[in-house]
Amino acid sequence: MTNYIFTDVILRLKAATDRQLGVIDAEGTVVACTDPEQVGSKMPKLARIVSLSEDQITYLSGKTVRALSSYDGSFDYAVFVDGDDDMAKTVCAMAQVALNCTKSNYEEKHDKATFIKNIITDNILPGDIYIRAKELHFSSEQNHTVFLVRQIDSADMGAVDVLQCLFPDRQQDFVISINETDVAVVKSVSAGVEQAQLLKLATMMEETLKSQLFLKTTIGIGSTAEHLRELADSFKEAQVAIEVGKVFDTEKTIITYENLGIGRLIYQLPTTLCEIFLREVFKKNSIDTLDQETLFTINKFFENNLNVSETSRKLFVHRNTLVYRLEKIKKLTGLDLREFDHAIIFKVALMVKKYLASRDNRMF
Repeated sequence: MTNYIFTDVILRLKAATDRQLGVIDAEGTVVACTDPEQVGSKMPKLARIVSLSEDQITYLSGKTVRALSSYDGSFDYAVFVDGDDDMAKTVCAMAQVALNCTKSNYEEKHDKATFIKNIITDNILPGDIYIRAKELHFSSEQNHTVFLVRQIDSADMGAVDVLQCLFPDRQQDFVISINETDVAVVKSVSAGVEQAQLLKLATMMEETLKSQLFLKTTIGIGSTAEHLRELADSFKEAQVAIEVGKVFDTEKTIITYENLGIGRLIYQLPTTLCEIFLREVFKKNSIDTLDQETLFTINKFFENNLNVSETSRKLFVHRNTLVYRLEKIKKLTGLDLREFDHAIIFKVALMVKKYLASRDNRMF
């Protein structure tokens, strides 16, 4: 906090009261005062009693004092007034209101976390990012990755506090509440960070929230941003990772944008194009003619890399039984899953069908 902001308010209040008043920091140093000669002097006992007062008006050595508000609840500044009578109490309360408003406005304009939130939510012009970064002494070239933590079933505002404890460096790492369920963690990372390291960080977040708040979460991980202006893209990618994961990777709770594969492309297609694709692929019979047992067999066949022997072993059926089922699928659909090209087409078709089903459910 720039001390001249406090000084300006204090001097304006001086005209409304004959009481001497000022502001001390957490160490008890006077940073602003109606008596300029007191600026820089020390009041450690006053600071100590304020830190223990739990936001209450307190009195010491003929002075009335009260802490100013802080976004994280810690004591960083307090206002004091000479005297311990009712008038001193009133002046102290009024000064606190005026200083809190000024402090809040200043922090909103200059706070790094607010700056980062404005970037990822597109609330700042691209041309202003470099200017504001320079004002805040913020390195625009530092690599950051955005993790979007979405709370499932129930939400707890304490998730922000838990995540802030995991990443206490508020000059480099930022924990930002997006809405009731979503929290963005903008984590500084080294150049060339490996996916395994990002997954490890996400797992730590997931397990900590589960153990401390009993929260079920899904975490999307965007690409690493090498410049501040790329943070908005990383945030959007983390959002897409969660949305695409809900459709194609329902069993996963941590999804990285870079590993979405073909699901990412399908998710961006218009539904009309997807429906045309399904009609062209399944000319003989609709995909809906396949029963659940057949679909289960197909998925197992894909999971085992089109290996007939391995799939039959996993399904606990004879190899010839599986071959018979594959022939039946070929007869119904015209696609032989033992042929690589046909298998790819069928796999994509299944994913397209899943995507369309998710869109239908979203409408109700």
